Amino acid sequence: TSSFQSALVLEMAKILMQNYCLPEKLLGMHEAIQQAISSGELLQISDKKTLASLLTAGVQGALNDPRLTVSYEAKAAPVGPPVLQSPSKEQLKRLVRNSFKVDILENNIGYLRIDHIIDEETSAKISSKLWDNVWNKVAQTSSIIFDLRYSTAGDLSGVPVIISYFYDPEPLIHIDTVYDRPSNTTKELWTMSSIPGKRYGKNKDVIILTSRRTMGAAEAVAYTLTKLKRAIIVGERSAGGSVKVQKFRIAESDFYITVPVARSINPITGQSWEVSGVSPTVNVIAKEAVSKAKSLLALRYAIPKVVQIISNILRDTYAFSDRVSTLLQHLQSIDFLSVGSEKDLAITLNQNLQTASEDPRLIIRYMQDDDGSLEDPHKLYTIPDNIESLKAYIDRVFKVEILPDNTGYLRFDELAETSAVTKLEELMSQKVWEPLKDTSNLIIDLRYNTRGSCNSLAFVLSYLHDCTKKQNFFTIMDRIQNTTTEHKSLLKITGPAYDSKRGVYVLTSYYTASIGEELAYIIQSLTCGTVIGEITSGNLMHSKTFQIEGTDIAISVPFINFIDNNGEYWLGGGVVPDAIVLADEALDRAYEIMEFHKSLRSLIVGVGELLEKHYAIQEVAINVSQVLFTKWAEGLYRPVVDFESLASQLTTDLYETSGDHRLHVFHCDVEPELPHNVPKMPSGEEFGYIIEALFKTEVLPGNIGYLRFDMMLSIEAVKANGPELVKSVWKKIVNTDALIIDMRYNMGGHSTAVPLFCTYFFDAEPLQHLYSIYDRTTNTLTKVTTFSRVWGQNYGSSKDVFILTSHMTGSPAELFARTMSDLNRATIIGEPTTGGSLSSRTYQIRDSVLYTSIPNQVVLSATTRTVWSFLGVEPHVSAHVNDALSVAQGIIEARLKKK
Repeated sequence: TSSFQSALVLEMAKILMQNYCLPEKLLGMHEAIQQAISSGELLQISDKKTLASLLTAGVQGALNDPRLTVSYEAKAAPVGPPVLQSPSKEQLKRLVRNSFKVDILENNIGYLRIDHIIDEETSAKISSKLWDNVWNKVAQTSSIIFDLRYSTAGDLSGVPVIISYFYDPEPLIHIDTVYDRPSNTTKELWTMSSIPGKRYGKNKDVIILTSRRTMGAAEAVAYTLTKLKRAIIVGERSAGGSVKVQKFRIAESDFYITVPVARSINPITGQSWEVSGVSPTVNVIAKEAVSKAKSLLALRYAIPKVVQIISNILRDTYAFSDRVSTLLQHLQSIDFLSVGSEKDLAITLNQNLQTASEDPRLIIRYMQDDDGSLEDPHKLYTIPDNIESLKAYIDRVFKVEILPDNTGYLRFDELAETSAVTKLEELMSQKVWEPLKDTSNLIIDLRYNTRGSCNSLAFVLSYLHDCTKKQNFFTIMDRIQNTTTEHKSLLKITGPAYDSKRGVYVLTSYYTASIGEELAYIIQSLTCGTVIGEITSGNLMHSKTFQIEGTDIAISVPFINFIDNNGEYWLGGGVVPDAIVLADEALDRAYEIMEFHKSLRSLIVGVGELLEKHYAIQEVAINVSQVLFTKWAEGLYRPVVDFESLASQLTTDLYETSGDHRLHVFHCDVEPELPHNVPKMPSGEEFGYIIEALFKTEVLPGNIGYLRFDMMLSIEAVKANGPELVKSVWKKIVNTDALIIDMRYNMGGHSTAVPLFCTYFFDAEPLQHLYSIYDRTTNTLTKVTTFSRVWGQNYGSSKDVFILTSHMTGSPAELFARTMSDLNRATIIGEPTTGGSLSSRTYQIRDSVLYTSIPNQVVLSATTRTVWSFLGVEPHVSAHVNDALSVAQGIIEARLKKK
């Protein structure tokens, strides 16, 4: 009939509302049904099977559940619960025989295949046969392969029996929660304290095999054991079945709907295996799962041995011997459950050791993915100590040239180890350093230097160092030899030292490794040169590599610690050049930096002269100037390679030396615009807009005044518009019992009106000394006091005043807050201010593109007579910027209540 389809949909909805296991998904179903009916699409379908397909698509799409199906079944058998009959003994035997298969494989591996999960009641009836013929047979095996690839049916009540077999009797473990919608009941599944036979226990390896056919209770077993970290799953993702699915006849029609009426909720994950299935730990096709499981078990047997070998290697060779105990404990605690191959094992071990040691040199790798050799590189670079071999080595390895602009060029691609260090140094003094002694600058090309021994580094560095000063270049701690060797400058060198005042420029590339990057690193550390080029390879050659017996896994253990002249450990990683450019462009860039370095002395001296002439505190300026020049003379500006990096370094040095963060240097290609000395006076109409924008006034509960203003006006603007300010702002709050002045967002403005503003909070007589200002440009000290007269009514000197501050509170606002605090006239609440400047001017450094901002004025406290202006204001009560107002209100309420 014309109304059949609509009635069918409504009846189907009733079944879902009463039985669907996820009722929360049914919200909004009424609207979906009405839309489906009103669309008329269903009314036009007369073919019953087409209607069933359309209804299936609709309900699956609406509830996002593929288990919901509608079918048309003419003359179908009545739907109802099956009539349960007690099975005979022969049927029970056949059930065990057909559902279970047991075998003992090589290496004492148990094999158990279950094709049907027997319910708890049936399991109890056949317990003796089940345990004698199945469970007890595999109990003595060393590990077990649990095959669920063909398990497509079963009952959830049998799951606790299986899970209990793989755990101890105590403590009991909550393994699942099942909600049944028709009965609206929830049942928890726990492991069992007592089972008929011997347990397998919780320590031996369990591999579960799954396939795309694995469904239902078998999925519950696999999902639970893997989430409890008791088993590894090998095979395919399971089918994604249901705990319980029931078919309902829709009213008196021949249409039926299949509905999942119960759901599983895992207590560990809060999720379920239903619909989505169980994901394997190791993904292989089902027919290869057994062989993969065998190889996986062989690997798992090997893991303790591998861990023990690695532990022994670390104990005997790792450079940081004090860290070994912690690393060994960490090794024992690693979870290897997800390891499915030797490669996985190598990755897991490497990630854990890297995290625990924080040492990038400590590496475990899978050798089939790595072409690296296990040969010790140090043994490759030793040369005989006879004079002929040494001469041949010098001629072959060292290349010396004089480039344009009298620039020396030295290239060597390795640095061999020899016992005849003295002879080698004498030969190098003749062949290398004598030709270079009169050059203006020196380029050392390490772009192709990939190998060598650090034992020969000291006599190279000695020629680049002031030979009148004894220097420890670096220290080598060798764990295998159990030695600590300090590599110091030579007491005497044969040839001429390369004057440390001249420029040394080191070229690097991605290929620079071992001794090459060590030399580059030490030159940076000693600040005796500038490094230019690419980041080096990070291959220090301080590690020894061991292959783990019987595997394709290797561990590289650093047995040497390299400690630089500052006492810091170098744990590898490439050397980052001072100027990063492509290796092919490094030589040209070196010439550009040489030219830039010629101007450094003049610029450093120029900054010092400006400070001594203009900075507010002369004795500080003289000290800073001297420090800057000393740093330049000692070569500490060699890493500076352009104006931007020089500006950054100078700003850092100015702050570290003076403690004044207002001093800074910046780079600007055009001359910066200076502010006009005489600000434009706003008209009356404009000032009205300014008041409305800048000031916010309010009377809070308890007759507490609130005044917020976000910029300090100039005295000229205030004088011109004083009556308007009093009328629009001050009159609203002057008669309150306490006042909160909010300067959290006041980032600056003019300081000239600060004395006038302060005057409102003191008595008219006598005048109050607020602070003093020293101006370096005029060499004057000005004593600032309150005014004798103000517009309107004073707030007085007795009522509580609270000032809110933040990191954004700027210089004139800081001046007001600090003055009120120093004179005990206000309580400061909020965050410390950063310390601004009343007056700073910008000066060009010589005729360069660098400029420096120098504060010319300082503020002296009226009470302590000390300079505070660049130190900022410390609050009496610390509070986050967003909480300061509520904190102030709380304090005021407490005080008023006490009064």
